Amino acid sequence: MSKTTKYLFVSLPTSINPSNHRDDALDAITATVSPENGTVAPFPIPEFKIGSLDALVQQADELAKLEAACQGVVTKVGDALRNVLDGDEGQIEKMKTVNDKPVDQYLRTFSWNKVKYRADKPLAELMDLLQKEAASIDNDIRSKYSQYNQVKNTLVTLQRKQTGNLSTKSLASIVDPRTIVQDSEYIETHLVAVPSQQVKDFLKTYETVAPMVVPRSASLVASDDEFSLYAVTTFKKHSVEFVHKCREQRWIPRDFKYVEGGKEEERKQVERIGGDERKLWGETLRLGRTAWSEAVMVWIHVLVLRVFVETVLRYGLPLDFVSTVIRTPNPKQADKAKRNLDDKYSYLAGNAFGRDKKGRVKRDDPGEMHEGGAEYSAYVYYELEFN
Repeated sequence: MSKTTKYLFVSLPTSINPSNHRDDALDAITATVSPENGTVAPFPIPEFKIGSLDALVQQADELAKLEAACQGVVTKVGDALRNVLDGDEGQIEKMKTVNDKPVDQYLRTFSWNKVKYRADKPLAELMDLLQKEAASIDNDIRSKYSQYNQVKNTLVTLQRKQTGNLSTKSLASIVDPRTIVQDSEYIETHLVAVPSQQVKDFLKTYETVAPMVVPRSASLVASDDEFSLYAVTTFKKHSVEFVHKCREQRWIPRDFKYVEGGKEEERKQVERIGGDERKLWGETLRLGRTAWSEAVMVWIHVLVLRVFVETVLRYGLPLDFVSTVIRTPNPKQADKAKRNLDDKYSYLAGNAFGRDKKGRVKRDDPGEMHEGGAEYSAYVYYELEFN
């Protein structure tokens, strides 16, 4: 599925052809679009139960909102797949199938799911069912993806503690407990990560940045390319001030409390969270693949209802129309296909369209917009792209 592929969904009355036959009308649309601009396939739509005109008008507005919501769910699931697969477009495309078919095949061989969505049910009931399915998919993927992200972030934090510099990494495997004053009533040891370029200034001034710092108590515990870790002893009643002054000097106080077996416990925690992350990665990926398929199917079924309702409102009864899906290779060809259709079928809009001196179709009111902010068309027309 190309990133730039655009699909046009068109419904026209069979009267566009003198025979009034659907196959002939489909041939006429194919000829109008022109093969270099797109390939035309039938897009079968059942005859649903029709209520009052007022109900249809209201349902047209509701379906526009519902379709936008469904598109949002598809986008959200796609984003989750992209993040889980670290942007690997090849793998992402493999996940994006609909009912185990490529998207293009699903659209061009579309058949209304009569088992899940019985066509003899009222339109309002079908819309409610589709809305609930879209919301359920949205909730499922949001919940699972959030769960995965939480565990992933926890793992990243733990790994950073294992591999970062001395200002952030865990000190359990670095600090010898014998260098730390423990269980004293009056004094305590502070661990301070000092940037390498500030070590000389630190050693000159640490004794005077706060009262009652034990003279010459600074001892080097460890160092790396960026920081040196020093242990400094102070009297407890001035510890808060010492820590505050360290931060002012841009030395980084490190919280540390020696725990017997802490190093081994950290290693086990990383392994445990790593296992949880791998398990959730697989679960999120499987759910993402299923959710994308189901979300697209819901979206297309909602689009079918939009086409049907708009067809009834535009062309009236009895229902004699042909609906098609047109696959265009890129947006430029999609625009050409649309212009060809406009040129051929602008008369369906009555006075809404006219022609300029060169015979080209023009709108009498260029600012006129269709529902949902889309440009008004002389016939039933919707388009969509998959990102």
